[in-house]
Amino acid sequence: MFSYEGLLRINTVLTGVYRMAYLNILWIAGVLAGLVVFGLGPASYALASYVDGWFRRGDLPPVARTFFASMRAEFWRSCAMGWILLAAGAIIVTNIFGASEWAIRFLNVVALFVLVVAAAYAFPIAAATDLTAVHRRFGAALMIGFGSLHWTILAVAASGGALWLIWQFAAPLLIVFGIGIPSAAFGFVTRIVFRQLAGDAGDPSPTRHSLPPMNTARGITE
Repeated sequence: MFSYEGLLRINTVLTGVYRMAYLNILWIAGVLAGLVVFGLGPASYALASYVDGWFRRGDLPPVARTFFASMRAEFWRSCAMGWILLAAGAIIVTNIFGASEWAIRFLNVVALFVLVVAAAYAFPIAAATDLTAVHRRFGAALMIGFGSLHWTILAVAASGGALWLIWQFAAPLLIVFGIGIPSAAFGFVTRIVFRQLAGDAGDPSPTRHSLPPMNTARGITE
């Protein structure tokens, strides 16, 4: 039989799954409300902001109200980030399927991986730090993503495998967990990476810091 503590842990896990599904549905609603072009960036920022506060600091504010407040808070900057990702993604995918040379296709596949890394970390960086310039957010995202490449690969593999299994055996659940699973995976990664950065704060050695200054990061001391 389960102990009381075991039942509490199960309840915590199930509550977390429900919360992530709720966030996933809110993300879809936010993207559609902005007709994708004006919704992708703000909805992704709001999702990353909630997940960062939840995983890294243990904050659990009201989900819907916090989500839509975050969408409004960084609307135009996150819109610009979404536009960059959409434009770059359209160009890369077009080149992959339209190029006749295998070398060009390979280079665009590599570029697609770089874009995925940038997209995965840019919004958590925007949510967790006070970096405001869009190019600095993407620069920091690439530095963290490739500086912690083993964690990036694990997150991509875990979320990709989970989504593939859902696609094969329960495709309708992609509506409920399609963006939530990779968000959770990279939320765990950024939680680890940001805490490592906070732990390295007192070490001036350049080998332990490769990021641009984040001295006003939320929850990250430097």
